[in-house]
Amino acid sequence: MRGPLGPVIGKYPSSSDEMGNGNNDIIKHNRKCRDVVVLVIFIAFWIAMIVNSSFGFNQGNPLRLIYGLDYKGNVCGDRHAHPDLRELELRYWLNPNQVYQSGLKGSKFELSNARSICLMDCPIPSEDSLNWVCDYPEGDIHISTDDWIDRNYDYFADLTPQLRNTSLQLQGPCYPVIFPSVNVYWTCQLIARASNVSLTHWGQMGGVKVIEDIAIDKAIHRSINSRSSVLKRYVADVGKSWPVLLVCGGFLPLFLSIVWLLMIRHFVAGMPWITVILFNILMISVTMFYYLKAGWIGNDAISPIIGEHDPYYHVSARELNHLHAVAVFMTALMIIAFLSSIAIIRRILMATSVLKAIIPYAMLAIFYMLWLSAALHLFSSGSVVQNDCEANCCAYDLKTMGLSCNSCCGYSIHYTSHIVAAILFHLFGGFWATQFFKACSSTVIAGSVASYYWARGETSPEIPFLPVFSSMKRLARYSLGSIALGSLIVSFVESIRFILEALRRRLKLANSMPGSWIGKVLYQTSQCFLKCIGWIIKSVNRNAYIMIAITGKGFFRASEIATELIMSNILRIGKVNVIGDVILFLGKLCVSLMSALFAFLMLDMHRYKNAHNKISSPLFPVLVCWGFGYIVATLFFGVVEMSIDTIILSFCQDSDEHQGTAQYAPPLLIETLNDQNEMQRLTQ
Repeated sequence: MRGPLGPVIGKYPSSSDEMGNGNNDIIKHNRKCRDVVVLVIFIAFWIAMIVNSSFGFNQGNPLRLIYGLDYKGNVCGDRHAHPDLRELELRYWLNPNQVYQSGLKGSKFELSNARSICLMDCPIPSEDSLNWVCDYPEGDIHISTDDWIDRNYDYFADLTPQLRNTSLQLQGPCYPVIFPSVNVYWTCQLIARASNVSLTHWGQMGGVKVIEDIAIDKAIHRSINSRSSVLKRYVADVGKSWPVLLVCGGFLPLFLSIVWLLMIRHFVAGMPWITVILFNILMISVTMFYYLKAGWIGNDAISPIIGEHDPYYHVSARELNHLHAVAVFMTALMIIAFLSSIAIIRRILMATSVLKAIIPYAMLAIFYMLWLSAALHLFSSGSVVQNDCEANCCAYDLKTMGLSCNSCCGYSIHYTSHIVAAILFHLFGGFWATQFFKACSSTVIAGSVASYYWARGETSPEIPFLPVFSSMKRLARYSLGSIALGSLIVSFVESIRFILEALRRRLKLANSMPGSWIGKVLYQTSQCFLKCIGWIIKSVNRNAYIMIAITGKGFFRASEIATELIMSNILRIGKVNVIGDVILFLGKLCVSLMSALFAFLMLDMHRYKNAHNKISSPLFPVLVCWGFGYIVATLFFGVVEMSIDTIILSFCQDSDEHQGTAQYAPPLLIETLNDQNEMQRLTQ
């Protein structure tokens, strides 16, 4: 059994000090470091995170997430390549027969092995002659890269008869432009409608047969729409829209959170109603924007085609299908949110009187800029290696001045197992760090609020001059190990849930899900069990952080004390938390939805619809702004949440120490929590 906490918490008379001459410290200072082993592990983990991020910055190149590779293994748009490709961002496949071969069913020849080059724009056939696209000028071709670009990549007229002959055999260094092409996500999508004029000139010159088939179109489209390509574009969208993330994921939720807390302070009676109404309006607005971008409303659907193109030519994209799915999901969520809002209206008034006892205070910790930058580099840190295609192909090499049949395979980016492990480690580290910062913020708030509670909220010489900084000092000096342990437990449980969900999706795709009803029941039961465990751990952690701030105990001992207080005062705590947490949760969603709404508006600017800044879809940047907005709001609203929880736990301890009658609680709080009629209504 735990002893009375009166001497630990404050100066009030406890059962061991009837005369009130106990410890005069509001929060006991003679503490000692707790959970030191976990703190050492956490420090080592951060060192490993720095090393891991350094590897990403050293090896990664975010351009690989957007642009393709040419026949030399260079990344299109890379200014450090040879030649300089800073303006040549579009990948174009030179040999249409190789593209056709890669599109055949059962063919072992892959599109990545077809000869490709980086260009400034996608070439189109001439209306009265035959256009050519030639390799980068080198060797005996004595023109600069700029001149090559000015000549529309064509120096066929300067070739020797031998090189013209190899070009007519589709072996380079020049290749005919037979098919029109359009810029689809920085890749020239060949349209399987050959130009009759170009084919006629090609035949008259003695060129080999060029196959005209829909497989040419499908081969490139399949590559552009592959899952890995879509994922890379999504990650790249986050990097390209960094101004949107900065404004809508950082500054805007910061401003909105402060405004919301100020309104809670001065307009507390109306805030629950304002929050519920605003939440529903924002849910409808964000859902409508998804409908707009999905093309179900208006004419503002996203298009995978960049720049001007034939209005009658359309290209499908996975990104549009994903927006359709999210629009349907948001519709269902909007309906559920509206019905839930109606259900809680009757109980809104129960929370307002308690919120008046809270003095909001803001604390924010941000580390996402470096983490996100490191993530972009890690995702692009694979090695560019030449494929081992074993293909029967030859191409003229201007540097060696001869046909090369042994090294005609293309290049691709290979991700080794240690790179995958580094990415997973980085993701886990980001989640653990997020939980750690939130826990630190909660503990600091709890320590400062508890100081005010036990002094009856009055100015007292025993309260530190700056209670927040005093609480931060105690946290940094004694309790960082306990905070690291609590945040690690949450991160570990959530990671297990994520892994199980990923396995479930893989089994579902492979049609290997348990077929029997017993297997399905066991799987669903395990999922429900993990969710319950996760919720319980988060709840216990939040109250444990309060007791850590007050008592200075280790994580497990603080959890035990908090659990005993909660179990012995379950009705009092539940009365406030059920409604108060709902209102605060809706407030967080309002801030994050507002961030998502402004992200939609910013991404709708011309800057993000054209040229190299074009994003493939607003889905990921909006979701990231939504997530960042929610995290920022959580850190700010944690002031209110932790203040409520700290005051309630302090009230419960105060009541236990004084035979059921709290001595240091504000009158409004005593009236609310001791109202027997309200208690009976809650339990009905």
